[in-house]
Amino acid sequence: MWDEILASIGPEPAQISLEEYRARQNRLLNQLRPDDLLIIPNPAHSTRSNDVEYPYRTSSDMIYLCGWTDLDSTMVAQQVNGAWEVTLFVQPKDVLSEIWEGRRLGKEGALENFAIDRAESKDDLEIVLIDMINSSKRILVKSAVDTTIDEIVNNCITAQSRDRQKLGIGPISVEDPSGRISELRLRKSAAEIDLMRYSAVVASHAHIEAMKNTKPGVGEWQLEGIIEGFFKYGKTSGIAYPCIIGSGDNATILHYTVNDDICEDGEILLIDAGCEYKGYASDITRSWPVNGKFSTSQAEIYQIVLDSQLAAIDACRIGNPYDLPHEIARGVLAQGLIDLGVISQNLEEALDPTDGELRFWYMHNTGHWIGLDVHDVGVYRPDNEPRLLEEGMVLTVEPGLYFGAWRPDVNCPEKYANIGIRIEDDILVTKDGPDVLSKNCPKTIEELEGIIGE
Repeated sequence: MWDEILASIGPEPAQISLEEYRARQNRLLNQLRPDDLLIIPNPAHSTRSNDVEYPYRTSSDMIYLCGWTDLDSTMVAQQVNGAWEVTLFVQPKDVLSEIWEGRRLGKEGALENFAIDRAESKDDLEIVLIDMINSSKRILVKSAVDTTIDEIVNNCITAQSRDRQKLGIGPISVEDPSGRISELRLRKSAAEIDLMRYSAVVASHAHIEAMKNTKPGVGEWQLEGIIEGFFKYGKTSGIAYPCIIGSGDNATILHYTVNDDICEDGEILLIDAGCEYKGYASDITRSWPVNGKFSTSQAEIYQIVLDSQLAAIDACRIGNPYDLPHEIARGVLAQGLIDLGVISQNLEEALDPTDGELRFWYMHNTGHWIGLDVHDVGVYRPDNEPRLLEEGMVLTVEPGLYFGAWRPDVNCPEKYANIGIRIEDDILVTKDGPDVLSKNCPKTIEELEGIIGE
């Protein structure tokens, strides 16, 4: 049956071209000085237990600038004879290591398939990099990613030599390039959007499969298995973040990831799950009744959240402040709770960040950037003013209401006890208005009730 679903999704999107990678590199390098040296390090692999390692995930900046995903690699850019040269240090070919750990592209494969000018063995990194550093004035590198590179850079900066004193050669400063790269990553290209749309479509169908298999007595972990299984079946690399599968009062815990409870009749189930495809994340949340039918109380809260989300999505338009969707969502949520008698204040009072009653039931922001990281890079308030939305930006919209009867800090209305609702979609800002990348995932009450337990 999953084959039929994947067939309906269609073929995987085209991969990002070498030309686009070159254009990304040029946009960054054109901001730099001729005597700069750019270093993009990769994190080391991490041990899970004893000699078992976590699955490796390269740095998002490395993916963005050249698409390389293997471990033990470093990208460097430096001007040579007046032109920028991009060098990639990679694992060398090694038959014995490859027998145990998998085939390596090596220097030849890196040169043939990636947007670089030169490939070197990672074994030669220190010798080659020291020469590069000493012929530069400013080093652009993010520290605390690769301790070996940090040590090399620090030693070169602090070294004292006759030539350095006599000729004034050698590096004099270090800068973190993350801010520059983040600005570039904030606006997605057409190719990136295709990858993100595919990630969102696969995640949408994974949610639908969980809806179909929801019934009283099912385990949260079983639904988690269905979702993660479909992620992999859809040829993504798996989860973009740990799945949140919370039923009953677990749905009122924002980052509940234990996922080991039984879904009981009469409860609401909240699932927040997204996958990663070619490095690009999706992030979708849906909430639905375990028994397939919203009670009156559940439907009241659900409709308020859905109305707030739809209003917030409509505000994701070019030129609007980033925080406008949040303010709109808060207004709809507060008015809805006032109408239900949950909030006793007027609208202005309810929205007060310090004393407003909305804060008891809605305590997080309405969205975040999304891209190569699920909480993607990009400053939200440059110069302490909300950033204005631009074409190509992608953000989530995820309002919610949470009535945890277990909480000692609030007097939870019995009628709504342990109802937790969050609805989240991934929104692309376009010249024609908001484009919901995750629109394949049902979210109206009628749609959900027609699928649950199917």
